Amino acid sequence: MNTRRVTRLAMAVLAVAALASRGLADVTLPSLISDNMVIQRGMAAPIWGEASPGEKVIVRIGDQQRETKAGADGRWMVRLRPMEAGGPFELSVAGRNTIVVRNLLVGDVWLCSGQSNMEMEVWEAQNAQQEVAQASYPQIRVFDVSRTTASEPQRNVGGRWVVAGPDTAGDFSAVAYYFGRELHRTLGVPIGLLTPSWGGTEIRLWTDRASLASDPELRPLLETSEKRLADYADDLLTKQIPRLGEWSRSAAAAKAARRPLPLPPLIPMDPRHQPWRPELSGCLYNAMIAPLIPYGIKGTIWYQGESDAGQAYRYRKLFPALIHGWRRLWGQGDIPFLFVQLANFRGEQLAWAEPTESTWAELREAQLMALAVPKTGMAVTIDIGDPADIHPKNKQEVGRRLSLAARSIAYGEKLEYSGPIYHQMSVEGDKIRLDFSHAEGGLIVTGDKLHGFAIAGEDREFVWADAVAEGSAVVVSSPKVARPVAVRYGWDNSPSCNLYNREALPASPFRTDDWPGVTVGQ
Repeated sequence: MNTRRVTRLAMAVLAVAALASRGLADVTLPSLISDNMVIQRGMAAPIWGEASPGEKVIVRIGDQQRETKAGADGRWMVRLRPMEAGGPFELSVAGRNTIVVRNLLVGDVWLCSGQSNMEMEVWEAQNAQQEVAQASYPQIRVFDVSRTTASEPQRNVGGRWVVAGPDTAGDFSAVAYYFGRELHRTLGVPIGLLTPSWGGTEIRLWTDRASLASDPELRPLLETSEKRLADYADDLLTKQIPRLGEWSRSAAAAKAARRPLPLPPLIPMDPRHQPWRPELSGCLYNAMIAPLIPYGIKGTIWYQGESDAGQAYRYRKLFPALIHGWRRLWGQGDIPFLFVQLANFRGEQLAWAEPTESTWAELREAQLMALAVPKTGMAVTIDIGDPADIHPKNKQEVGRRLSLAARSIAYGEKLEYSGPIYHQMSVEGDKIRLDFSHAEGGLIVTGDKLHGFAIAGEDREFVWADAVAEGSAVVVSSPKVARPVAVRYGWDNSPSCNLYNREALPASPFRTDDWPGVTVGQ
């Protein structure tokens, strides 16, 4: 073989090797799998990432080792043998390169999502300075998900695990932190908190596409968003890009003539990337929830609804759809889903002299109805809100009440975790008797007499009622209503309510009628 042919062959081999080396990729992990992380105990927790297609990946932690190969798309995943609570551990992931994840704990992980009352930080809540100074909990870790949007489900998201301490806890979600602290103190295990939240957001933004598309009543929400994206793309193509081209030519001519440059045209904002309040259905699920799946979790807490108060009947469908959708996508069965019922808030609305309709009461009713979904729990906060502030500061009690629901529903502890819930009614002459669940020890009235009850006859005109607690029931009447047919309790944006059980948990607002509300069709 002559020298020239050998040289050409060698060069070809080198070129192929260079191309092949460019195709190789380092093993990578999502931001969620990183230093200070908490792995869910008692389950085959997934660890995943990316590498070169077909590359062998070895994962080691403690005394166990797992091996796999990256698929044709470069993705890989292993599942660890279930581990007991403990740590710290190191997790190593080896392929073409090696990554070591340090200071890892095994415990319970909770997803904590919602809008501004979940986003609200410890610094903004009550007793902030004292709470932050005492926040020495090295076994509580928080992963705050970066706020962003996407039109398609994403694989990764910004964020990092942070250890709870006096220099960090002030920036944590107050509800999530106080919830996690209660569980840590009670259970004595490490707690991890994933906190994707965004103020002012509607529930449809957090709901996955399939859940919206599969329901005829919800599908229009998705179709409207898709039309907005299509219209935006068409506008760019037919109007904005030509305008930019005209401006570019004018600007080039002005620059060449050393004249001031003309101002560029204003381009409409991409609806996927609103800087303050996202608008496209599913965009927050895609960007802030999908990248967390299938990370092992114990359960979910949810604090949202203020932005949907004008569409309560639609919320009746959306809320269960979100719960079922997240559970289906996580693939861990009926993960406990605990939520906060809206607190009392009046804003600029005046107090009504007589009972009236209420958008917030209807939203609370939609939340109450979600308890029909298995393994759900609700923290009633009708007594700890602030009529003048949509962001009440007592987040410690919100976290505590959620933790009671978690201890019962997620951990099987035998305790009362809910305030009284209306169960059934019976008409007794000119009175109505109301029976409650979660009131086995009897009902408690704070103050001289019960407030917040209204009663109506066939004319559907409600008047304030006299109400008396009798064991686990309340008897309601009014001299103005001889033949009562319906009762409402706490049916206002910011009602006066003082009915509790013996565990000092407040009764949920409710109504016995199903007459059309003010948010029908909204």
